[in-house]
Amino acid sequence: MTGRRWGTALGSFTIGALGSVVAAALLKGRPPGGAERWTRQNHAGCPVTLFEGPAYAVGAVAGALTGGAGAPAAVAGLGAAAFGGLDDLVGDGSSKGLRGHLAAARRGEMTTGAIKILGLGATGLLSARMIDRSRESNTVMATLAGGSVIAGSANIANLLDLRPGRALKVVLLLAAPIAAGGRGSHLATATAGAAAGAAVGILPDDLAGRSMLGDTGANSAGALLGTALVARTGSRGRLLALAVLTALTLASEKVSFTKVIESTPGLRELDALGRPRWSSPTASPK
Repeated sequence: MTGRRWGTALGSFTIGALGSVVAAALLKGRPPGGAERWTRQNHAGCPVTLFEGPAYAVGAVAGALTGGAGAPAAVAGLGAAAFGGLDDLVGDGSSKGLRGHLAAARRGEMTTGAIKILGLGATGLLSARMIDRSRESNTVMATLAGGSVIAGSANIANLLDLRPGRALKVVLLLAAPIAAGGRGSHLATATAGAAAGAAVGILPDDLAGRSMLGDTGANSAGALLGTALVARTGSRGRLLALAVLTALTLASEKVSFTKVIESTPGLRELDALGRPRWSSPTASPK
C-alpha cells in the first residue's frame, strides 16, 4: 500500500471511529421517539439499544466521504441503513429469512423484510453503476454482479449479527485486506477504512451487550464492505464473490451459523473474545 493510500485509509478510519462514537452519544442523549422504541432483548434476554446501528452508518459514511469515496459509498451505506431501519422499527418479525419473506410475498403479503430485500438490491445496483460509470471495460453483467455483491454482503452481515461483537469482528477481518488490495482504488481504500473505523468505535458497547447493530447497522456495514470489494474487483472477482455470498445465503436457510461457529475450534474462541462471561455459548440462536 502506498503512502497516499495509507493516509486515505487512516483518515477514513479515524473519522469513522470518531463519527460513530459521537453519533451514538447524541442518540443516547436525545433518543428519537424515546429510548423504549429503540430497546430490544438480545440472545441472553438482556435489554440492548439499537442506537448502535444508525451510529455505525453515520460514522462509516462520514469517514468514507472524508476519504473521497463519494456517492457510491453514501448510497450503499445510508440506503442499506434506511431499509434496515424500516425492518428494525416497523417490522413485526413474523417472517424470517429469505425463504420466509418470499413465502409471504407469494401469499400476497408484503413484509418489511421483503421491502428491505428489494431496497438493498436497488441501492446496491445503483452503487455498482456509479462505480462502473468510469470503467469502459466493465459490462452490464459486471455491474449486475456488483450490485448483487453489495446487496448480498449487506444480508450476510445481518445474518452474522446474532452474538455480541460477531458481525463487527468480521468487518474488521475483511476490511483490512480489501483496503490494502493490490488493485488501486481510492474508493475501496476509503470505504473499507471507514467501515473498520466505525466498527472499532462501537465495538466496546457491542461486546459488553449494551447495544447491537440491528438490521440498520449490520446491513450498512455489509453494504459498505461490498461496495469496497466491488470497487476493487472486475467481473471475475465479482462473480466469485457472488458465488460465495449465494452459497452462504442458501446455507443459512438450512444451517445455524451460530452452531457451526460454536462447534469449530478457533472460530469459537475468536467469536467469544472480549465478551462478558454472562454471554452463554449454549444459548439458542436468534
